[in-house]
Amino acid sequence: MNVESVDRIEPARLEEPTAAIADVIAELSAVAATLGKALHPRTAANLADLVRIMNTYYSNLIEGHDTRPRDIERALAGELDLDEGRRNLQIEAAAHVRVQAEVDRLFAAGALPAPASAAFLKWLHREFYRDAPEAMLVIKAGDRQLRMQAGQWRSQPAHDVAVGRHIPPSSHRVADFMDHFETRFRLDRMGRAAQIMAMASAHHRFNYIHPFPDGNGRVSRLMSHAMASVAGIGAHGLWSVSRGLARGLESRGDYKRMMDHADTPRQGDRDGRGNLSEAALKEFVLWFLKVCVDQVTFMSELFDLNSLSRRLRTYVERHPALKPEVARLLDEALLRGEFERGEIDRITGLPERTARRLLADVLDLGLLGSETPKGKVSLRFPAHALEELFPRLYPQA
Repeated sequence: MNVESVDRIEPARLEEPTAAIADVIAELSAVAATLGKALHPRTAANLADLVRIMNTYYSNLIEGHDTRPRDIERALAGELDLDEGRRNLQIEAAAHVRVQAEVDRLFAAGALPAPASAAFLKWLHREFYRDAPEAMLVIKAGDRQLRMQAGQWRSQPAHDVAVGRHIPPSSHRVADFMDHFETRFRLDRMGRAAQIMAMASAHHRFNYIHPFPDGNGRVSRLMSHAMASVAGIGAHGLWSVSRGLARGLESRGDYKRMMDHADTPRQGDRDGRGNLSEAALKEFVLWFLKVCVDQVTFMSELFDLNSLSRRLRTYVERHPALKPEVARLLDEALLRGEFERGEIDRITGLPERTARRLLADVLDLGLLGSETPKGKVSLRFPAHALEELFPRLYPQA
């Protein structure tokens, strides 16, 4: 087979699931359907904001960048570090959160483009690098430096580099490969189970093509996020595939090992009919979907209404600056989603002036927030409270 033929990525996806994959698809569909179901939509939306920061943290961690949640939160507020290196990482993290939020908004509005389409993938890349400083656009190619054009495929011989042991298709063929990729991963032509399988295999095959000079890993994870939503397992943004990929099932090296394994060429006549190993793709799809199940299950436990209510009360009890009545405000916001500021004396049982001071303290801590200075308040999840409110969400410092 001609190494530059678009058939080089075949089998691009699995036509039929194995029994093991079918079981995992059924499990994933079931757990995703119940994730956050008991939460008020306003609370769920605020938790989705938290998950975007978590997704960004783990996506950066996969790239070797440890940008802590507080740094990401500060970047979103426009508070950038004076150190250029840390500032660039903050800008990168803020861009990831911004793009994922727009993907979620488009999906909710019924306006999300086909996640595997060339137009959408170029848009993801272009939006991610929209505010990038010059240093983030300059990439090394051997002994040369090139300036990357955001939202454009690899197109020059200088863009052709090895990715570990893998040599992606030549730059002059990338557009053809991505046209083939778009055709093979048209989710609107698939049933639900096929869409879920396609999300897994597309993640590998996109990175196998390596269509952009840089930023492919981040774009592929955003693509997977969009595909999960289309396939009906996105759970309104309440879980993240990046956390699972960064942590693996057995070790943090799982992701790289499984991606490398899925690069395996066909192993004889019983290993499918494509250029790549069908058996290796089946193993990758099964692993990827098990990672998804693991993450949805983890977030379901973390966002369980009763469990979250208990952790909020415990947080108030342990915080020396918070009065016990704060727990009533937080519980009210958790259950109702939001409430009017004029209700605080009724909720806390305190005199109006005392209740107002109490609310001011909670707003200053970021545990409650509102869209306007006098608007309804809802539950928020600031970085300084995450370790206690959501144990194991991030690695131990």
